[in-house]
Amino acid sequence: MVAAAKQSASPPIPLVDLQKQRAALGNRIRAGMEAVMARGDFILGAPVTELEAKLTDFSGAGAAITVANGTDALQLALMAMGVGRGDAVFVPAFTFAATAGAVVMSGATPVFVDIDDDRLTMDPVQLEEQIAGVRKAGGLRPRAIIPVDLFGRPADYPTILGLAKAEGLLVLADAAQSFGATQATPQGATKTLGRVGTLAPATTISFYPSKPLGCFGDGGAILTGDLAIAEACRRLRGHGFDHTGEARQVGLNSRLDSLQAAVLLAKMEAFEDELRARRQAARWYDTRLSAKLRTPLLETEDHSAWAVYAIRSPLRDILQQALTEAGIACAVYYRKPLHLHAAYAGFGAGSGSLPTSEKVAEEVLALPMHGYLDEATVARVCDTLLATL
Repeated sequence: MVAAAKQSASPPIPLVDLQKQRAALGNRIRAGMEAVMARGDFILGAPVTELEAKLTDFSGAGAAITVANGTDALQLALMAMGVGRGDAVFVPAFTFAATAGAVVMSGATPVFVDIDDDRLTMDPVQLEEQIAGVRKAGGLRPRAIIPVDLFGRPADYPTILGLAKAEGLLVLADAAQSFGATQATPQGATKTLGRVGTLAPATTISFYPSKPLGCFGDGGAILTGDLAIAEACRRLRGHGFDHTGEARQVGLNSRLDSLQAAVLLAKMEAFEDELRARRQAARWYDTRLSAKLRTPLLETEDHSAWAVYAIRSPLRDILQQALTEAGIACAVYYRKPLHLHAAYAGFGAGSGSLPTSEKVAEEVLALPMHGYLDEATVARVCDTLLATL
């Protein structure tokens, strides 16, 4: 193995280059924020209404309800769907803590499911086994499934939805990383390309700054074609009050403010272009790295939003050190699957129980990825990796 250069005279490469995006969109963003300050409609103002309409149109969902963050979006959706105490909710072990945390905060119990070794999303075969196991054990009622669109790639919704229908379970898509992605879904003898927001009965997204569509702080939304879920989410984000001022149930204080909505409206104008740029960057990485490293699948029908471009290698820690020394940002998502964290130790899945999640956690490494990445920058990242192998 040849060691990579210890120091680099080249400028540092960030994991997500928000400064390049700000340089491109800054004037539009400032104009939108200044308009909010001039009007003073900071809470549920005109930009929020406009953003919800644009999210609905873009995704094809029947409704969009903006909230304070992606975690609240998950909890509010679960509350709106009636999930609570005594319910088992099936979640992948290899995901961010918000997925399982929202289940616990809703009063339900997370049941961890292993992931597919190629897609890195929930494995439908393992899901079916876990559902059967919960039914056999008794005590909990299988109620819902939360597939996660890890790193921007939609989960296997056609298979999971079929299983959910057979088992009588709800499906809530955790699309925190995948807004803008598409998936080919069977429609009779043909397939139709559907956007995230329409792939499941209800979908949650995040506007955290590093997401494909990110604001200048926290933000999230629920997308759904179920008008009853939509109306319940609108009530629940504002303490449970309906349009008459009656609190129908206990809710949260979880609203996206108008300043963040103005930021997102400006960014939506460039969103399609940024998605195309992310997909091009993924192809550049694949061309240079796939012969030597395990790279993500490049789909022929589905299209990831490429929130994260993650390679896999048993030499992960060595590669991470080489990139860091060369001034190239990288990250490990996620160093430990959820079932091995102390907070979730009481939910029945111990070390060795979900082997694919545990193996991937030891191998995965996220490389720079954003909508302003050029080929020369990708080449520098790849050259550093290849020189280290």
